[in-house]
Amino acid sequence: MNARFLTSLLILLDWIASGVGWGLFYYYRKTGIEGTEFTASDAFYLGVGLVPLVWISIYLLQGTYHDVRRLHRLKIINHTFVGTLLGVVVLFFLLLIDDEISGYQQYYKSLFVLFALQFSVTLIPRFTLVSIIVKRIHSRKDGFNTLIIGGSEKAVAIYKEIQELPKGIGHKFVGFININGVDRELESELKYLGHIDDVESILEEFEIEEVIIALESTEHDKIRSIISRLEASRDMRIRVLPDMYDILSGTVEMSNIFGALLIDVNSEVMPVWQRIVKRVFDVVASIVALLLCIPLFIVLAILVKTSSPGPIFFRQERIGKKGRPFQIIKFRTMVVNAESSGPQLSSSNDPRITKIGRFMRKTRLDEFPQFYNVLIGDMSLVGPRPERQFYIDQIMEVEPQYIELTKVRPGITSWGQVKYGYAENVEQMLDRMKFDLLYLKNRSFSLDLKIMLYTILIIFKGSGK
Repeated sequence: MNARFLTSLLILLDWIASGVGWGLFYYYRKTGIEGTEFTASDAFYLGVGLVPLVWISIYLLQGTYHDVRRLHRLKIINHTFVGTLLGVVVLFFLLLIDDEISGYQQYYKSLFVLFALQFSVTLIPRFTLVSIIVKRIHSRKDGFNTLIIGGSEKAVAIYKEIQELPKGIGHKFVGFININGVDRELESELKYLGHIDDVESILEEFEIEEVIIALESTEHDKIRSIISRLEASRDMRIRVLPDMYDILSGTVEMSNIFGALLIDVNSEVMPVWQRIVKRVFDVVASIVALLLCIPLFIVLAILVKTSSPGPIFFRQERIGKKGRPFQIIKFRTMVVNAESSGPQLSSSNDPRITKIGRFMRKTRLDEFPQFYNVLIGDMSLVGPRPERQFYIDQIMEVEPQYIELTKVRPGITSWGQVKYGYAENVEQMLDRMKFDLLYLKNRSFSLDLKIMLYTILIIFKGSGK
């Protein structure tokens, strides 16, 4: 079943359930608490129409709509219970605290009734939908496109173990690849798709949603680099065999699924709700910044245009999340055709930089048009600075770990940008990368706010490098 369809269906069911739940609660408030006759007033229709927005927002922040096909019955019960509890508290302070009551016990009754109604009307359709999804997976009518990396005994063993389970656990195997070009014992069971060198194109071509790494013990030294490549290529679940646990200790989660023991690799340190808050903040802040900075943009545009011949804006292809290219937008700070002889990084006394360009670089004002990149989803306010493929290739030759930075959206500002500033050569790029890798391992919304605060100080001080 289509993931987007299921997500949309679940949101629709939750919206209807929330409207029904509030309607029933409104009836209870009128007849049970106020002791008046129920009438479908404007307040009733307004509540039925708008209160679901509160519930949907809570469920969204809770991560309920993230990967709906992987929900199971116990998980949806837990999500519904916790979400309902949070929603009742929010609605109490938003709408119920000013109710005229004869005693505090009526508050307790109201909260209990609201919780019971909302939990019941929400859980029933949710549980039904999830049960249908689970049944289809168990009957192997539905599943996740799965790729096995490895072609020897362990790959054959885990494939047969999963296939021989009495119930499906969600794997729809499309084939396997090997890492040495030789091991192809699994070919008698599964289609051979190619070598690890082609993994990125294979992931895209077959729309892989899950990867099982089943390497022999002699190949364990390659696991970390393989996982980094996978995580930088596509959003998917990565699993490894239990004997690889020691190599990945601290970044894994054990999951025993109907007898097939695998380890989920999860290097994402930012919880789902924080990622959602981060994206919402990105969008809202970008809209506000673009609107408020219109007068500043006009002034800067005039200064750029009069400082040297050429366009106001500078566009250049950079590499974004999962290695996808995009066009970054900046105010032009250099003369036209500054790279006529090929890619060249700027330096502190670079003669190609215009007078106004030098000022904008120190104050980071040249980056302001990138709020548009943030708005359309190419970038984030905070994240590793995006680079050109030309320099990424050079960095990767020295430090393959750079691929870690492509797991997230690049940012207008970053920890590396705050601590180090613009890089003048590949060696300085590598030095700055250390700060960005540190950011990735400690990513949180509060750290983003801290980096933004430091960036604002740099703008006002004009102390940027």
